[in-house]
Amino acid sequence: MDASDAFPRTVEEQTERSLLNVKAILEAVGYALEDVVKTTVYLQDMNDFGAVNAVYAKLFVEPYPARSAVHVARLPKDGLVEIEVVAVKS
Repeated sequence: MDASDAFPRTVEEQTERSLLNVKAILEAVGYALEDVVKTTVYLQDMNDFGAVNAVYAKLFVEPYPARSAVHVARLPKDGLVEIEVVAVKS
């Protein structure tokens, strides 16, 4: 594993990595971020919502998908954020 594969440390880095992974998965099946209609953001600390939102706003454009944010006790690999999406081909 090289440095580019290392697990991101900050909530901003984890958010960006998560959304870029989602983007890659969507594009692999002929979809785009613009096809996302709903996201669920799981946060280990709700105080990170503003930081997550700043990264989120860089990758999604208006009209933004519907979104829920949920506080969780723990995420896999002790992650700070996890993002689930629902996409519909327009």
